[in-house]
Amino acid sequence: MKNYFDIKDKVAVVTGASSGLGWQIAQAYASQGAKLALFARREERLIENKKELEDEYGVDVIYAVTDVGDPENIAESVKKVVDHFGRIDILVTAAGMGNNKPVTDQSNEEWDRHIKIDLSGVYYTCAEVGKVMIEQNYGKIINIGSIHSRVIFPGGGISAYSSAKGGVMNLTKNLAVEWAKYNITVNAIGPAVFATELTTESIEMEGFMDLIAAYCPMGRLGEPGELDGLAIYLASDASSFCTGQLICVDGGWTAI
Repeated sequence: MKNYFDIKDKVAVVTGASSGLGWQIAQAYASQGAKLALFARREERLIENKKELEDEYGVDVIYAVTDVGDPENIAESVKKVVDHFGRIDILVTAAGMGNNKPVTDQSNEEWDRHIKIDLSGVYYTCAEVGKVMIEQNYGKIINIGSIHSRVIFPGGGISAYSSAKGGVMNLTKNLAVEWAKYNITVNAIGPAVFATELTTESIEMEGFMDLIAAYCPMGRLGEPGELDGLAIYLASDASSFCTGQLICVDGGWTAI
């Protein structure tokens, strides 16, 4: 019987792969035999992660120091991947930043930085990798969105983040329609709050876990590995007729 979830020897680019959800998904793909290109800004982390994946799973891994807010840097990194592997089958855009400030306390520069990293960075990366996927007439793009593109965080303070993630969801839909004729699927994963470096500041805020208990039916944070199955599904041929979707992994939060 065919294994519809097989991603062995597929080439996956993962942004934000130095830590957090990007690193978790990179590990999940390596565990299934995928070849990895890790993009992030922190080279020391990339070197460590590359070695860990090679030692643990025996897969081919490269890395590229990449600032997703710099389109020229992205183009250089994508070229490095194509030069090494010859193709790109999967893209996961997990690079992002966190910020918890009311609108009146947030500077215009902070707003601009959020949009640049959390929205423009996704656009730049998809546009560059999309050229490769169009040429090869195949691709799987998974953008890391957020449930807060659908529901507003009850504690407030994430207007820039949720606005950017709303943009990511609309970009995902547009690319799904535009690139369907090239056999490229484009979907987004909408996590609730997972314990990562990005969310540490929020989690440590007084009363934060009380909000989680009140608004998340499962009453807890997401745990490492709980995005893996969905990330593998969206990267595999099992999802060949699924495109333009935001699939939430949120303990029931958006069901309320």
